[in-house]
Amino acid sequence: MEPLFGVVLGLILAVASPAHDSCTCATNKWAVCAQDSHGNCTCRLAGSDHPVDCSTLTSKCFLMKAEMIPPKEKRLWRPPHGVSDSDGIYNPDCEDSGVFKARQCNQSSTCWCVNTAGVRRTEKGGRSLSCSELVRTRWIYIELTHKRSSKAFSAPDVEKALTQLLENRYKLHPKYIAAIKYDPPLIQIRLDQNKKPSWDVDIADVAYYFEKDVNNDSVFHSNSKLTVLVNGDALAIEKLWIYYVDEKPPEFCMRQLAAGISAVVTVVLLTAGIGIAVLLILRWLRTRTYKKFECKEMREMKPPSLEMP
Repeated sequence: MEPLFGVVLGLILAVASPAHDSCTCATNKWAVCAQDSHGNCTCRLAGSDHPVDCSTLTSKCFLMKAEMIPPKEKRLWRPPHGVSDSDGIYNPDCEDSGVFKARQCNQSSTCWCVNTAGVRRTEKGGRSLSCSELVRTRWIYIELTHKRSSKAFSAPDVEKALTQLLENRYKLHPKYIAAIKYDPPLIQIRLDQNKKPSWDVDIADVAYYFEKDVNNDSVFHSNSKLTVLVNGDALAIEKLWIYYVDEKPPEFCMRQLAAGISAVVTVVLLTAGIGIAVLLILRWLRTRTYKKFECKEMREMKPPSLEMP
């Protein structure tokens, strides 16, 4: 009995060992991971049935789906249809590859078209809205400011530090970093990715991971706070803005412009019409006053008396 008890105890300790706990996804804290019968660690994204490649970044579309799950249920497996919409944050429809579907809709049957970054690029409409293609976001502009530091940073050092950050932490190839400009305390980063091979990360995913890091809501499993070091000194990021530029201009911009022009034309026509109407009314009133005055004067004039002497 003692040897058998020892074997059972050993199995229990093996299951509870750190090796079992090491089955996690380093690049996605919302991934649900488990070891199969062969000891291989497989991970799937919470909120969907898609496997997660933990050697690279998870697509932004899949991350947005995972964020729709309530915080207490992040680590639980739930079917996609169990996720509810909340506070205008839409639950995106994703292709099997992880890219956004061109048309997105919420539970109230309101639909809109998005780009490859999942950003709305058309006016909202009903279920009949058609999105013919998924327009690629080719450029992403990241602007950020940092807090004051006792030591001044040089532009080359800042550029080098941010290039290493994008390359090492977010696995972005340096060829997609078009420019980094530094005008204290403003830093401007331009990412350019015309075409993306399947083995490269998408610049939209990089921007999303970076945004989550800056907001202290890291997607990485370690949940470590973002630290940017410039020659050993910390660069404390204070504010962040991200702008998406597509290969084709957003469609709602032209509609808003047309609507604005129509509104201006309408106002001008109404103003002109009111002005003409006022002039006609004033002219009519003046004519009426003149006629009344003329008639009154005529009535007051009496012919001289023709009495016989």
